[in-house]
Amino acid sequence: MGTTETQTTIPTGTWKSDPIHSDVGFAVRHVTGTFRGSFVDFDVVLTAGAAEPRLLGALRVESVQVRDENLNGHLLSPDFFDTERHPQITFESSALHADGDGIVVEGDLTLKDTTKAVEARGRITEPLVGLDGKERIGLDLETTVDRAEIGLDWNAPLPHGGMVLGDRVAITVHLELVKEE
Repeated sequence: MGTTETQTTIPTGTWKSDPIHSDVGFAVRHVTGTFRGSFVDFDVVLTAGAAEPRLLGALRVESVQVRDENLNGHLLSPDFFDTERHPQITFESSALHADGDGIVVEGDLTLKDTTKAVEARGRITEPLVGLDGKERIGLDLETTVDRAEIGLDWNAPLPHGGMVLGDRVAITVHLELVKEE
């Protein structure tokens, strides 16, 4: 019996993120556990057609959400995101292609005037029509970046050795995109 290999396709059209059904999150080691947060105010557009597919995204840093109001303030301060001087984080793809049954997105992540080339991997779904009668696709991506390489280098030593935060930040993007008419 032979195996069937599936190949991911990138649906043509212009697709915009549905803010209710999409999420951008991050996770980083904190002492011995994992600290998680998310952003709730962002726009992402995927265009695919005759030209090379492109994925563009921008999020408002002040929309960061964590479970502690004081920590939220610290994240917005110059120690971390420095929201007053750098209100947005952006992403612009340089390449977007199928990879077997998945997808690879390469591009530039810009945060605090620092631009870093990143590669995210994940999956994209075939279009389905939602209850609103509009075509929708799902796009799930993950990548990991070094905090210091993107200008997030605050840390503090623990009393008996080690540091409060890990260096690697996992970024997860779960999008439901609606086709523009």
